[in-house]
Amino acid sequence: MAGTEPGSETVLTTERLVVRQWTVADQERAFDIYSRWEVAQWLGRTPRALAHPEEARQYIEHCRERSTGPRYGVWAVERRDTGVVAGAVLLLPVPDGDGEVEIGWHLHPDSWGRGIATEAARAVLAKGFADGLTEIRAILAPDNTRSAAVCRRLGMTSAGLTDRWYGRELAEFRIGPAQGGQA
Repeated sequence: MAGTEPGSETVLTTERLVVRQWTVADQERAFDIYSRWEVAQWLGRTPRALAHPEEARQYIEHCRERSTGPRYGVWAVERRDTGVVAGAVLLLPVPDGDGEVEIGWHLHPDSWGRGIATEAARAVLAKGFADGLTEIRAILAPDNTRSAAVCRRLGMTSAGLTDRWYGRELAEFRIGPAQGGQA
Protein backbone atom coordinates (compact mmCIF):
# COMPACT_ATOMS: atom_id res chain seq x y z
CA MET A 1 0.00 0.00 0.00
CA ALA A 2 0.98 3.66 -0.10
CA GLY A 3 2.64 3.57 3.32
CA THR A 4 5.36 1.18 2.16
CA GLU A 5 6.72 3.29 -0.69
CA PRO A 6 9.82 5.51 -0.41
CA GLY A 7 8.98 8.91 1.01
CA SER A 8 6.22 7.61 3.27
CA GLU A 9 8.21 8.05 6.46
CA THR A 10 6.41 6.72 9.51
CA VAL A 11 6.01 9.27 12.30
CA LEU A 12 4.48 6.85 14.81
CA THR A 13 2.36 3.73 15.06
CA THR A 14 -0.49 2.66 17.32
CA GLU A 15 -2.31 -0.62 17.72
CA ARG A 16 -4.45 0.03 14.63
CA LEU A 17 -2.82 2.96 12.85
CA VAL A 18 0.30 4.22 11.11
CA VAL A 19 0.77 7.99 11.24
CA ARG A 20 3.06 8.92 8.35
CA GLN A 21 3.95 11.51 5.77
CA TRP A 22 1.53 11.93 2.89
CA THR A 23 2.74 10.61 -0.49
CA VAL A 24 1.69 11.22 -4.09
CA ALA A 25 0.17 7.72 -4.03
CA ASP A 26 -2.39 9.12 -1.56
CA GLN A 27 -3.74 11.67 -4.07
CA GLU A 28 -6.93 9.79 -4.98
CA ARG A 29 -7.84 9.13 -1.34
CA ALA A 30 -6.97 12.71 -0.32
CA PHE A 31 -9.30 13.98 -3.03
CA ASP A 32 -12.02 11.61 -1.81
CA ILE A 33 -11.63 12.97 1.73
CA TYR A 34 -11.27 16.69 1.06
CA SER A 35 -13.79 16.96 -1.80
CA ARG A 36 -16.53 16.09 0.70
CA TRP A 37 -18.29 19.08 2.24
CA GLU A 38 -19.02 17.08 5.41
CA VAL A 39 -15.23 17.06 5.98
CA ALA A 40 -14.20 20.38 4.39
CA GLN A 41 -16.83 22.49 6.16
CA TRP A 42 -14.77 22.39 9.37
CA LEU A 43 -11.38 23.32 7.90
CA GLY A 44 -9.54 26.62 7.66
CA ARG A 45 -10.47 30.27 7.63
CA THR A 46 -12.75 29.88 4.61
CA PRO A 47 -13.88 26.26 4.31
CA ARG A 48 -13.97 24.88 0.78
CA ALA A 49 -14.19 21.37 -0.62
CA LEU A 50 -11.64 20.36 -3.26
CA ALA A 51 -13.14 20.50 -6.75
CA HIS A 52 -10.37 18.94 -8.88
CA PRO A 53 -8.08 15.94 -8.28
CA GLU A 54 -5.00 18.11 -8.96
CA GLU A 55 -5.87 20.08 -5.81
CA ALA A 56 -5.29 16.90 -3.79
CA ARG A 57 -1.72 16.70 -5.09
CA GLN A 58 -1.22 20.33 -4.08
CA TYR A 59 -2.72 19.56 -0.66
CA ILE A 60 -0.25 16.68 -0.20
CA GLU A 61 2.67 18.94 -1.16
CA HIS A 62 1.41 21.54 1.33
CA CYS A 63 1.19 18.90 4.09
CA ARG A 64 4.74 17.75 3.41
CA GLU A 65 5.99 21.36 3.48
CA ARG A 66 4.29 21.91 6.85
CA SER A 67 5.82 18.72 8.28
CA THR A 68 8.99 20.43 9.45
CA GLY A 69 11.34 18.60 11.73
CA PRO A 70 10.33 15.84 14.09
CA ARG A 71 7.81 17.85 16.14
CA TYR A 72 5.26 19.39 13.75
CA GLY A 73 3.33 18.16 10.76
CA VAL A 74 0.15 17.29 8.92
CA TRP A 75 0.30 13.51 8.58
CA ALA A 76 -1.71 10.79 6.90
CA VAL A 77 -3.46 8.34 9.22
CA GLU A 78 -3.34 4.89 7.64
CA ARG A 79 -5.26 1.89 8.94
CA ARG A 80 -2.86 -0.98 9.58
CA ASP A 81 -5.45 -3.66 8.77
CA THR A 82 -6.32 -2.35 5.29
CA GLY A 83 -3.58 0.12 4.35
CA VAL A 84 -6.30 2.67 3.54
CA VAL A 85 -5.75 6.29 4.57
CA ALA A 86 -8.50 7.13 7.06
CA GLY A 87 -7.63 10.83 7.08
CA ALA A 88 -5.12 13.19 8.66
CA VAL A 89 -3.88 14.29 12.05
CA LEU A 90 -1.89 17.47 12.62
CA LEU A 91 0.26 19.11 15.26
CA LEU A 92 1.22 22.66 14.29
CA PRO A 93 1.89 26.11 15.70
CA VAL A 94 -1.36 28.10 15.60
CA PRO A 95 -1.26 30.58 12.69
CA ASP A 96 -0.86 34.14 13.95
CA GLY A 97 -0.38 32.78 17.46
CA ASP A 98 2.08 33.50 20.23
CA GLY A 99 3.70 30.06 20.28
CA GLU A 100 0.49 28.11 20.90
CA VAL A 101 0.33 24.65 19.32
CA GLU A 102 -2.81 22.98 18.02
CA ILE A 103 -3.83 19.44 17.25
CA GLY A 104 -6.46 18.56 14.68
CA TRP A 105 -7.87 15.65 12.71
CA HIS A 106 -9.80 15.21 9.46
CA LEU A 107 -11.26 11.80 8.64
CA HIS A 108 -13.12 10.32 5.71
CA PRO A 109 -16.74 9.63 6.74
CA ASP A 110 -16.14 5.88 6.31
CA SER A 111 -13.76 6.16 9.28
CA TRP A 112 -16.05 8.14 11.59
CA GLY A 113 -17.33 6.48 14.76
CA ARG A 114 -14.49 3.94 14.98
CA GLY A 115 -12.21 5.67 17.51
CA ILE A 116 -9.63 6.44 14.83
CA ALA A 117 -9.47 10.20 15.49
CA THR A 118 -9.12 9.58 19.23
CA GLU A 119 -6.41 6.93 18.78
CA ALA A 120 -4.37 9.01 16.33
CA ALA A 121 -4.74 12.22 18.36
CA ARG A 122 -3.85 10.49 21.63
CA ALA A 123 -0.61 9.20 20.09
CA VAL A 124 0.24 12.61 18.59
CA LEU A 125 -0.46 14.32 21.94
CA ALA A 126 1.89 11.89 23.68
CA LYS A 127 4.53 12.57 21.02
CA GLY A 128 4.10 16.34 21.42
CA PHE A 129 4.51 16.18 25.18
CA ALA A 130 7.47 13.80 24.89
CA ASP A 131 9.01 16.39 22.53
CA GLY A 132 8.70 19.05 25.25
CA LEU A 133 5.39 20.79 24.60
CA THR A 134 3.62 21.90 27.79
CA GLU A 135 0.15 22.62 26.40
CA ILE A 136 -1.70 21.69 23.22
CA ARG A 137 -4.96 23.17 21.95
CA ALA A 138 -7.73 22.04 19.66
CA ILE A 139 -9.50 24.90 17.89
CA LEU A 140 -12.79 24.03 16.24
CA ALA A 141 -16.12 25.36 15.08
CA PRO A 142 -18.51 25.54 18.05
CA ASP A 143 -21.03 23.31 16.27
CA ASN A 144 -18.47 20.62 15.36
CA THR A 145 -19.89 18.17 17.89
CA ARG A 146 -17.90 15.18 16.63
CA SER A 147 -14.55 16.90 17.18
CA ALA A 148 -15.69 18.30 20.53
CA ALA A 149 -16.51 14.73 21.59
CA VAL A 150 -13.01 13.61 20.55
CA CYS A 151 -11.55 16.46 22.63
CA ARG A 152 -13.49 15.29 25.68
CA ARG A 153 -12.40 11.66 25.15
CA LEU A 154 -8.80 12.88 25.02
CA GLY A 155 -9.23 14.61 28.39
CA MET A 156 -9.06 18.10 26.93
CA THR A 157 -10.73 20.93 28.86
CA SER A 158 -12.97 23.50 27.22
CA ALA A 159 -11.55 27.02 27.38
CA GLY A 160 -14.72 28.52 25.91
CA LEU A 161 -15.05 30.53 22.73
CA THR A 162 -12.32 32.70 21.24
CA ASP A 163 -11.80 34.82 18.15
CA ARG A 164 -8.00 34.99 18.53
CA TRP A 165 -7.29 32.79 15.50
CA TYR A 166 -8.70 32.10 12.04
CA GLY A 167 -10.78 35.29 11.89
CA ARG A 168 -13.92 33.84 13.45
CA GLU A 169 -15.30 32.71 16.79
CA LEU A 170 -14.18 29.17 17.57
CA ALA A 171 -14.26 26.75 20.48
CA GLU A 172 -10.93 26.17 22.20
CA PHE A 173 -9.93 23.04 24.11
CA ARG A 174 -6.64 22.59 25.98
CA ILE A 175 -4.60 19.79 27.50
CA GLY A 176 -1.27 19.44 29.26
CA PRO A 177 0.74 16.33 30.17
CA ALA A 178 -0.70 16.23 33.70
CA GLN A 179 -4.26 16.19 32.33
CA GLY A 180 -3.80 12.84 30.66
CA GLY A 181 -2.07 14.11 27.57
CA GLN A 182 0.32 11.14 27.64
CA ALA A 183 -0.77 7.86 26.05
